[in-house]
Amino acid sequence: MSETITNWAGNITYSAKELHRPHSLDRTAALVASSSRVRVLGSGHSFNEIAEPGPEGVLLSIADLPPVLDVDTEARTVRVSGGVRYAELARAVHARGLALPNMASLPHISVAGSVATGTHGSGVGNGPLASAVREVELITADGSTLTIGRGDPRFGGAVTSLGALGVVTALTLDLVPAFDVEQYVFTELPLTGMDLASFETVMSAAYSVSLFTDWRAPGFRQVWVKRRTDQPLADFPWAAPATEKMHPVPGMPAVNCTEQFGVPGPWHDRLPHFRAEFTPSSGAELQSEYLLPRAYAVEALHAVDGIREAVEGVLQICEVRTMTGDEQWLSPAHDRDTVALHFTWIEDTAAVLPVVRRLEKALDAFDARPHWGKVFTTPAEVLRERYPRLGDFRKLARELDPEAKFANDFVRAVLAD
Repeated sequence: MSETITNWAGNITYSAKELHRPHSLDRTAALVASSSRVRVLGSGHSFNEIAEPGPEGVLLSIADLPPVLDVDTEARTVRVSGGVRYAELARAVHARGLALPNMASLPHISVAGSVATGTHGSGVGNGPLASAVREVELITADGSTLTIGRGDPRFGGAVTSLGALGVVTALTLDLVPAFDVEQYVFTELPLTGMDLASFETVMSAAYSVSLFTDWRAPGFRQVWVKRRTDQPLADFPWAAPATEKMHPVPGMPAVNCTEQFGVPGPWHDRLPHFRAEFTPSSGAELQSEYLLPRAYAVEALHAVDGIREAVEGVLQICEVRTMTGDEQWLSPAHDRDTVALHFTWIEDTAAVLPVVRRLEKALDAFDARPHWGKVFTTPAEVLRERYPRLGDFRKLARELDPEAKFANDFVRAVLAD
């Protein structure tokens, strides 16, 4: 009997008749070797068909593989199985006095799926989550295992790989000494009068800064400022301190969010916006995100403001974050300091897609790269122009997967000559 398999949001129903959940690496390797098409689902927190294997393909979950969480305190690294979620990883690392350099807003997502699609947190000095990866372990198309680490000329394609190279069974990540964070929320930061210098000043006010707006007015409803307690406390005179605990989405309960009002706590309890013990929402949403050179940040924000009447009608919240560039060939932050504009939409694909197209047109002049796991309509031929190392990744995919076992329509469109 076939099962109905959907992503987290429920907007994608996969054509596969079964979700395979092997309990051993040997069984996973045998399943891969005997299958003609394979895609890995991850935590299901993608909003497009990047994980779709096709009706004859195998949809694979690695969540039931034996969990690996090997912390090397001397080397400051952790080897973690790909299906482990960040919340579990963070607790294990923190217990050994160490930390991940950064985390995404949700701690509920899997490690392998997050780095494969270019997921990130915020902070002008922080890279995407893939920046912490130093080694990737794969099951390749013939069922054999392969390890690719820094220093290997293939490493630039091995982490943010869209699942096109193999099944990621484990990764080794760099760690730093554990640190505490204080979180402050401010309200009503105006966009009017902001230039690039003032934008950089705002986003540099702490270790991690996020701006939130519903685009019903030209400005930001909330600013979330996350300060490491071992770094100076900067003034934030541009917006008023919040007088009550806040949730980024208006009307949602603040109890789901990490502690505010400057109460210090461990890095993993403050860098995400949402607590690990709470489901952040019901999944009644769609998401899009566009990453562009940070030099265009203010121009891009004004471009969105120019169409806010269309955007705000289908928007729950928009978040603006920053990060440094990284070296992964298919990273949306590849080789450039980046600003990311994230849009959480209402759960109505028919209403959202025309707005997404209009938004992409407004951002087209800024070399915007969509997040690989979100809703976007940017044509594949445009995407190929925006990734200068795509040819290198295409060669690597052909080397490791000559029969394109791990490709699907989504991947083939991106990698097409």
